[in-house]
Amino acid sequence: MFASDISADRRDEIFTKIAQKIVDLKLTPVAVVMLESGKPVSFVGSQLMVFIQPIFTAVFPFRQYDEIAALLEERPNVELLIKRIEQLEEEHRHGKGKNHKNSGN
Repeated sequence: MFASDISADRRDEIFTKIAQKIVDLKLTPVAVVMLESGKPVSFVGSQLMVFIQPIFTAVFPFRQYDEIAALLEERPNVELLIKRIEQLEEEHRHGKGKNHKNSGN
């Protein structure tokens, strides 16, 4: 499977799921640092994903795992994932702060 085989809508759906899980687990700083530092070797990283596929397919459905590996081969997609994580983190912080202010009234 190639990244070009995956529609932009499907890519956005996958990245949103990943980003939401990262934000929910409060791993945003770690994830962003890892993704940023891994950008230069994103292709190698995606090939590592192929190598350890049997372990991860216990967590992710097989098709989704292949799509993630294909998407992460390309640096622009890694940047899109980082931006999505940061966007959801900001929305989470903004929403949490808004609720906190209203709870004092």
